[in-house]
Amino acid sequence: MTFTETPLKGSYIIGITPWGDNRGWFARTYCKNEFEQIGHTKEWVQLNHSFSAKKGTLRGMHYQLPPHSEIKMLRCIAGAVYDVIVDIRKGSPTFLQSFCAELSAENKNMMYIPAGFAHGFQALTDNAELIYHHAEFYTPAAEAGLLYNDPALNIQWPLPVSEMSERDQRHPIIDSTFKGI
Repeated sequence: MTFTETPLKGSYIIGITPWGDNRGWFARTYCKNEFEQIGHTKEWVQLNHSFSAKKGTLRGMHYQLPPHSEIKMLRCIAGAVYDVIVDIRKGSPTFLQSFCAELSAENKNMMYIPAGFAHGFQALTDNAELIYHHAEFYTPAAEAGLLYNDPALNIQWPLPVSEMSERDQRHPIIDSTFKGI
């Protein structure tokens, strides 16, 4: 695995190295020893799988409030997505800055997202699937989000939105009272 830190400290694009032969390929997507080198020591306690049927589907921008803030790692296993993270760590020098990357079944890259980030993605293809690793249990009472098209974030989504949940459409716009988590 290769770990490339993004401009948002503590977040990484992780490249996997497939070993192939006439049968296909095999790749390691997690090694406790290698992840400890980037400071990850928590256990993955929950794995989730999402499927977006329609190109343009947007999910996000989600996060959980402390003390339930999540560390996430995700990989696209079918199709492609435009993955976006936003630093919402109180006092961070990159507060409210975003980082975007294409994750696809073809490039096999993963995104490592530390606690204190909002996360969302847009399906670039029909039938896009993601596998998520979480270091914190999902806690409905702690869920929160940022509005995907908030002018304060200035995220340039690559496609018109084709599908989105009502909940994601109702996330608040950032105002002067938002200090992060």
